[in-house]
Amino acid sequence: MMLLKDILYGVGLTAVSGSTNVMINAVQFDSREVAMDDVFVAIRGLVSDGHDYIEKAINSGAKAIVCEVLPEQIVNEITYVEVRNGNSALAIMASNFYENPSKNLKLVGVTGTNGKTTVSSLLFQLFKKAGYKVGLISTIKIMVDDTEYQTSHTTPDALTINKHLKLMNEAGVEFCFMEVSSHGIHQKRTEGLVFEGAIFTNLSHDHLDYHKTFAEYRDTKKILFDNLTKKAFALTNIDDKNGLVMLQNTKARKYTYALKTYADYRAQILENQFDGQLLKINDNELWSKLIGHFNAYNMLAIYATADLLGLEQLETLRLLSELENVDGRFQYFISKEKVTAIVDYAHTPDALKNVLETINTLRTGNENVITVVGCGGDRDRSKRPVMGHIASEMSNKAIFTSDNPRSEEPAAIIEEMVDGVEPQNTKKILAIENREQAIKTACQLALANDIILVAGKGHETYQETNGKRVDFDDFKIIKDLLSELDK
Repeated sequence: MMLLKDILYGVGLTAVSGSTNVMINAVQFDSREVAMDDVFVAIRGLVSDGHDYIEKAINSGAKAIVCEVLPEQIVNEITYVEVRNGNSALAIMASNFYENPSKNLKLVGVTGTNGKTTVSSLLFQLFKKAGYKVGLISTIKIMVDDTEYQTSHTTPDALTINKHLKLMNEAGVEFCFMEVSSHGIHQKRTEGLVFEGAIFTNLSHDHLDYHKTFAEYRDTKKILFDNLTKKAFALTNIDDKNGLVMLQNTKARKYTYALKTYADYRAQILENQFDGQLLKINDNELWSKLIGHFNAYNMLAIYATADLLGLEQLETLRLLSELENVDGRFQYFISKEKVTAIVDYAHTPDALKNVLETINTLRTGNENVITVVGCGGDRDRSKRPVMGHIASEMSNKAIFTSDNPRSEEPAAIIEEMVDGVEPQNTKKILAIENREQAIKTACQLALANDIILVAGKGHETYQETNGKRVDFDDFKIIKDLLSELDK
């Protein structure tokens, strides 16, 4: 229980009707979760508007309402608080309600198009190996030291974030690594959090269904850095043309990392093969189990972050060499018939290109690369032909299939992918709607030493069609199919 006026501390108020000197049991933004003596925050969402559920919240026992527009009918004994921005209010209220938990640990945000999950998850892994109590908020899961919680968004809602940060405080967690998406920043889910530092990985084509322009997408990411304090650090990849943009207005201490240009933290790839790569990081050699240029950047970002957080450099290098791949990120195995199967989350043009470039640098040239790929429904349509072009251009055979079609027709999505295929590559493509059948076809086409890439879903263990989720695990399916063929 907490006084409403304490929960509202720091929120931009425009009007108040009733007393804020009332005890509140919990903060809610989903009217279905409201119980007696809660405060309900009305949020304008993409699909629904919380203002439409104010009456329902009051009927469920809400003692106070926080909204952008006061309702026409005011109920006696209910406190109404009008705010400029509901999302911002919710984030600050959540932080206050859970006693500002981000202040009691070192919270590091990771943003960028690709690499967020790998960098945050491996930082969690590294600091655990170093003997610390650590937290993780990622696409895949939330970890409070050794306890795992499931999550459904890259950046969860503000209540979920602060609730779990509070649990981290109670568990004695010292460091927390958090994926920060552009959606999360735009919807102000991270407002009210105190970051020890922020990492920028890269920026490429994604989420233009939401942000409309690339500039808006970039500038949304930049807000994370703009809001850092002078005590924090800002670490950016300056091989990316948007890397320095992130640092333009930040008050934080500025650091850079790169493979191609001069930077505070530098790396060089000395050897690259399927079971790992030899890196040189700031004049020290290191063997990493993670392969490819994109993972060299990830490992460098992790090394730099560990250094900025005070870990001893040689100890960090030793721990880096022990890190294991994250589920669904260049996860591979080799069948008895010597077919290499790779499952990767690559769902943007840049990520798909990176994975295929890595595969093509590792192959001898005698084996075929067969790529199974789809694009998600109800998402950025402009990247579909680009994905189709990359898959058909950089593979010997490309099979276009369903990803998570959601409410769209799978055939229509595939057709948009086909639109990006150059005439000389049309004979290299197949269109198979059923994803399991597409993977099965790839397995049947593969000969000894061939490489199959199944891209787009990675760690996801479901497929979403018309609001329904069914079990679907790319890695398990291709492993089972290749095992059948091995018999």
